[in-house]
Amino acid sequence: MSEHAFSMTERAAVYRAIGERRDMRHFAGGEVAPELLRRLLGAAHQAPSVGLMQPWRFIRITRRELRGAIQGLVEQERLRTADALGERSDDFMQLKVEGIQDCAELLVAALMDQREAHIFGRRTLPEMDLASLACAIQNLWLAARAEGLGMGWVSLFDPQALGQLLGMPSGAKAVAVLCLGPVKAFYEAPMLVQEQWAEERPLDDMLFENAWERRP
Repeated sequence: MSEHAFSMTERAAVYRAIGERRDMRHFAGGEVAPELLRRLLGAAHQAPSVGLMQPWRFIRITRRELRGAIQGLVEQERLRTADALGERSDDFMQLKVEGIQDCAELLVAALMDQREAHIFGRRTLPEMDLASLACAIQNLWLAARAEGLGMGWVSLFDPQALGQLLGMPSGAKAVAVLCLGPVKAFYEAPMLVQEQWAEERPLDDMLFENAWERRP
């Protein structure tokens, strides 16, 4: 074992947070103390980012009418998604896809504008800015789980429409609506598995060696 490893108890806590993280849709209202919210966002801000560009921006939504407008955008896309799903439309419409009105805190995670100025690590992979933001969101998610709070990532919206609603500059892009707050219970398994929408696939299906589709 590496001399730099955490203690067994600390390692178990890290793996527990990863294993018990859930994309939550059911919230219990309440509130998130300001110092706790700051701590969670601090964890997000410590995420790795290519070229240290730190492309993430978080917009805290505190106006109730703005929550409603965001939920309206999500509902529009929910209907469009259902239409695109064809024969699975009815099943999809039965799923709860957001907890915007019920969560204690609502955040919009976005990519900053003027990202084209950052070339280090992005010349051939410009999407690394998005990967960096995803790492920040994951940090926030895991920290929230460790603090006993649920978080849900909502991606059913038109980024341009949400950007206009929030006064985002040209070049910036909304990526996630994040519902955060206390929950009555965490799902025992991913909600889409519990609702029989999808099944999780094992790691071995995704693990290759030396070449595509070559199994270890």
